Amino acid sequence: MGNQASRLPESARAAVLREFGSPLSVENVPVPPSIEPGAILVKIEICSICGTDVHLAQGNLAIPVDLPVILGHEMVGRIIAFGNGSEVDSMGQKLQIGDRLVWSHAYCGNCFHCTSSRQPFLCQNKRMYMYESMEKPPYLMGGFSEYGYVLPESGRVRVPDDVPDELASLSSCAFRSVMNAFDQIGDIGTSETVVIQGCGPLGILATGVANMRGAKRIITLGAPNTRLAIAEQFGATNTIYMGKDVDFGEVREEVRSLTNGRGADLVFDFSGHPDAFSQGLDMVRSGGRYMVAGQTSSAKVSFQPSLITLKNVHVQGSLSADISHYHKALDFISQYQDRLPFQKMITNTYTLESVNEAIVEMAKGAEIKPLVQPWKNVQ
Repeated sequence: MGNQASRLPESARAAVLREFGSPLSVENVPVPPSIEPGAILVKIEICSICGTDVHLAQGNLAIPVDLPVILGHEMVGRIIAFGNGSEVDSMGQKLQIGDRLVWSHAYCGNCFHCTSSRQPFLCQNKRMYMYESMEKPPYLMGGFSEYGYVLPESGRVRVPDDVPDELASLSSCAFRSVMNAFDQIGDIGTSETVVIQGCGPLGILATGVANMRGAKRIITLGAPNTRLAIAEQFGATNTIYMGKDVDFGEVREEVRSLTNGRGADLVFDFSGHPDAFSQGLDMVRSGGRYMVAGQTSSAKVSFQPSLITLKNVHVQGSLSADISHYHKALDFISQYQDRLPFQKMITNTYTLESVNEAIVEMAKGAEIKPLVQPWKNVQ
């Protein structure tokens, strides 16, 4: 084993999901007795809650889950022990005991997507945090836990000293996904109009990125109005309320009126609502670009495929991210945290014992980015 701060703990308290739709239980989960080469053991400082956590807990994801699992995947950890050969992060930065990390899912490095296509987030053999059983080594594969295990194959990035834990956690899922979507769709011209579908965490962050990248007009759609107000503070020049009772025809006409009748140059879907896909195709201009990054459910919708052809629209999907996007997200926060109100996205803080309340509040839409602090109120 490599370096470590002290003797390794024997167990970690963690919030465990044993049955879909049932409350999480706080249990003692084993800590691996030794750290394999390339791996890192961390004390989890904070883990923000993602909508995916809620969908997984309810059993609504199309991705296989090996129950029981430790929920949570947007975590920031402080290094307490190294396996041999893990003293440098994926950006070449030296690591030492006490440094803070964010880390990616584990990609095999040998499959077609890891090598030939250079899209490791599509890895055929990836191991994903929050989806693997806590009854199998290395046990600590989720963020709602006192300790976490960084697999040898996981990318890892040292958190800059000027980025606080609660903002660093944004880069562990929401923001890295936004960064990957922007990278894949290409540059934004200073004369272009961007429509952002959805004003959840991804939509708000995407509004900020479009703003800092110089879009002329940013139209953010979604609900409730409290989130749209935050989107305005991130740079939305226009916001449009998109509640369940809204007639999309009116929304489409408003977008067209703001774009000289053409539609948006670039539309991003970060909404998570299947109906948003056909709506996005209606709002993008002929010759425009449509980035679909918010669709992860198994729901199906009807749409008119000829719109893609007749409007000559470039439609692009984006899934997750690789470790470079974690780094870009952290760097963006470091660079722009004095210009964008990231802290307003952070709502409440919960303990492990109150995490079920957090899941309920997230499901109701009452939270934007709540936090779980595993060590809060621990005697």
